[in-house]
Amino acid sequence: MSENNQFLDALAQMQEVKAGDIVDVNVLSVEDGQINVGVQGAGVEGVITRRDFTNDRSVNLRDEVKLGDTFKVYVVRRAGGDKENGEFFFSVTRVKEREAYDKLQKDFEEGKTIEGKVTSSVRGGLLVDVGTRGFLPASLISNRFVSDLKPYIGKTIKVKITEIDPAKNRLILSHKELIEEEREQAFENVASQLVVGDVVEGRVSRLTNFGSFVDIGGVDGLVHISEISYKHVDKPSDVLKVGQDVKVKVIGIDNDRHRISLSIKQTEPSPFEQATSSLNEGDVIEGEVKSLTNFGAFVEVADGIQGLVHVSEISYKHVDKPSDVLTVGQKVKVKVLNIDPSKRRISLSIKQADPENASSSNDRPRARRSSNMTIINRKQKR
Repeated sequence: MSENNQFLDALAQMQEVKAGDIVDVNVLSVEDGQINVGVQGAGVEGVITRRDFTNDRSVNLRDEVKLGDTFKVYVVRRAGGDKENGEFFFSVTRVKEREAYDKLQKDFEEGKTIEGKVTSSVRGGLLVDVGTRGFLPASLISNRFVSDLKPYIGKTIKVKITEIDPAKNRLILSHKELIEEEREQAFENVASQLVVGDVVEGRVSRLTNFGSFVDIGGVDGLVHISEISYKHVDKPSDVLKVGQDVKVKVIGIDNDRHRISLSIKQTEPSPFEQATSSLNEGDVIEGEVKSLTNFGAFVEVADGIQGLVHVSEISYKHVDKPSDVLTVGQKVKVKVLNIDPSKRRISLSIKQADPENASSSNDRPRARRSSNMTIINRKQKR
């Protein structure tokens, strides 16, 4: 065969190279910012820039490839120039992306959880390497607002795919979805072991203006600001700190909304219980009239604890208005008639606190009844 025929035959066997193809290349040389390669069986040369070789901008290309290495590349476009057939720009990352997208599409359809490394933060979210570059919006990082994205850079996190479009090189990820799933599972595990009224150990995980979140076995329950203390609390941070161990009482479980309501103050004796711990029904004590109403008088029997003296319990004599016989600030003796801890109520009596009044008052009604009986008997005799 003539040399001319051999050349024509070799030319016919040479691979035609066009944008969008995936071809095999040999490394011809390595420079600081690019790799020079030749396409096998095509007689065509081109370059692979650093960004088209790896997503890691800090990589030293000389450490990654050597003269003679072979691998597959994606033909990005023709570089142009005077050479016949021109030079091309190639990409290794595009090949990896194609392979990655095939796997990711399957993971998306099956709802699988995948892992990726956060490479950098951009406006509105994070870039995550999951075999190809995916975007994790800031709103899908957590179930709580995330203001600082920097702590996530360099970390490996689990994510789920929420949107995938290989043609547009679009891959949207979510870490929040996993948090919600794990939270629901954790809630079911914890809630199944709790009943309203249980007192358990917890740890303050977060403070807000309206209360404190307490971790009980991996689930956060809310202690509303009104349930932190029997005393007035302006801000939860005034009395609690993150990481503090506390006892909490379960006061509500909402299975539909996956919420647990807790109370710190109800794990301790209330001021009412403390004040009345030494009081018993039948005790006679001294108190101070704090306020008067049409139906009775409120008398303070302990610091901040008041009981009601009903108008019928003020005197054995008829009383139209409590203010007719009592004044605010007046010291009086009262008898404890009833203590109701559940309603935090104390019923008192002034008239029963003085045995002498009781006996003298009881004598007079008996005399009147005797007189009445005499009159009736007289009428009967007539």
